[in-house]
Amino acid sequence: MFDMTTLTETLIAGDGETLKSQVNQALDQGVAPNDILSSGLISGMDIVGERMETGEMFIPEVLMSAHAMGEAVEILKPLLSEEDTTSAGRVLIGTVKGDLHDIGKNLVVMMMQSAGFEVTDLGVDVDADAFMNAIEELKPHIVGLSALLTTTMPMLRDTVTKITESGKRDSIKIMVGGAPVNQDFADEIGADAYAPDAGSASKLAKAMLR
Repeated sequence: MFDMTTLTETLIAGDGETLKSQVNQALDQGVAPNDILSSGLISGMDIVGERMETGEMFIPEVLMSAHAMGEAVEILKPLLSEEDTTSAGRVLIGTVKGDLHDIGKNLVVMMMQSAGFEVTDLGVDVDADAFMNAIEELKPHIVGLSALLTTTMPMLRDTVTKITESGKRDSIKIMVGGAPVNQDFADEIGADAYAPDAGSASKLAKAMLR
């Protein structure tokens, strides 16, 4: 019987090559692709997220784990049926107008994808109208807004206000994050959640849609 904890440990260690051979080994031993994904990989990234929150793992290590996860998922993708790949939810994310920072946002995207979310990344310098158009088209469950500069924090407020005024607020949860943002500011502008880092972002997203 294949031991899933070896997969999880290799993923946490960020060893992509070993992880790929272990995934193939598990498949050869008849383990269902969906079991490998949920019990071995997604649960491993949950631990990575928790360790990032507690400061036990740092961004370079988290990136290595996320890359390893991506490579392993590529092996599984053709083998997963439609039922297996039901997404955890649709997430729309972007850095607000006037802000060109994307490292934190990209990490959130990776963590969300690793947690099974279907993520659309609008990139950086995204104005409120672009968010509104994407909401109209993609019908996301969660909208993630990032701002890394104190000068662009008002754009978070503007975007949240615009989404609220559009009447779409009932079906959407808004999550905000970024260096200058905190829980008080999130409450003040009417966001549903504040995530201090990528690990907590994916955990919060799961909790909000539960």
